[in-house]
This record gives sequence, structure tokens and C-alpha cells, in this order.
Amino acid sequence: MLTLDTFDKVWHEGLLCKLKTIFPAGIHQIFKSYLANRHFLIKYRETYTSLHPILSGVPQGCVLGPLLYLIYTADLPTTDKSYTATFADDTAILTVHEDPDEATQLQVHLNKIHPWLIKWRMKANEIKSTQITFTLKKRTCPPVYLNNKQLPHTNEVKYLGIHLDRRLTWRQHITMKRKQLDHKLHSLYWIIGRKS
Repeated sequence: MLTLDTFDKVWHEGLLCKLKTIFPAGIHQIFKSYLANRHFLIKYRETYTSLHPILSGVPQGCVLGPLLYLIYTADLPTTDKSYTATFADDTAILTVHEDPDEATQLQVHLNKIHPWLIKWRMKANEIKSTQITFTLKKRTCPPVYLNNKQLPHTNEVKYLGIHLDRRLTWRQHITMKRKQLDHKLHSLYWIIGRKS
């Protein structure tokens, strides 16, 4: 699974370039004014820094943020032998084959993504990105690399709130959900308890 440092890394000039090819000039100008003249400062106790321009990132907490991000990453390279699943800023790249060595078409896909990341000034977070082999066999896929760094191989991954283990047993997901429900139940005990 590939993790991109995302919403706050969307390069404004690159986004406006892509928007210009999609929308008419009037709408492009609206997007340009939406992204322009944004600044930030830092407050620590009673001290403020000076204003600094925001040159990247889409405004978070608004309706347009995810849409602008999806437009920005819509041309993320793909291959015929892999699948890309994207939801907001979570991206999973999958390859399927019975032979683990053939499943490493994933590396071909990552090799195509690397220049795209450089061109559009996006950064993949190698620390949060992981590789997992879903199989009932003992063999795993050979390691894959992104930005010349090996992605850690794990036996469990969390994607969109779902815990997926190597054998797809759902055991870890069910365990985590039971813990969350127990915590919720405990926090509501003052309402539903015998002495309430």
C-alpha cells in the first residue's frame, strides 16, 4: 500500500495547470482566486510569527479539497498488470498472480510512479507505505522499492479502517472492532448500568 503525503503537498501551480486543461477560462480563474493569496502564521503562547504564503496544499475541511486532490492525482500512472485503488488520500496498488515472483509487477508500477511524483512535486511516505502478500502459502513476494528505499513487508495492513491480514481471515479486524465496541459500551455504562 502506497501512502502519499497528500492534501498539504498539492502544488498550486501544477494543480492550476491541470485545471486549465479541464475547465473553461472563467472557472479556471475562480479556482485560481480560491487558491491564491492564502497565508499562514504560527502562534506560540502570546507570540506570533510573520505571515508566510501557502504555495501548496488544498484547503482541508471544505467540499472542494478532496475533489481538487482527485483531479491532481487523476493522471497517476497505471499499468495493465496492476490495479490502483484510491480513496481521498489513501492509495493501494495491487497485483495478482499465483506465482509470487510474477506478482512483483508491483515494482514496474512503482517505477512508473516515481517520475510522476518528482514532476508533480508529490512525496510518497515510505515510512507509512507497506507491502503485504495476501496468500495461504508460506512464500512471499520479493521486496519492492520506492525512491530507492525498500518498503517494509508486513503481515497486516489497515486500509480505509479495515484491518487486512496476510491470509484474509478478518481475525485482527474483528478483534479491533470488538475492542472499540467494548470501549464505547464502557463509556455508556453510566446510562445503561443497573444503578443508572
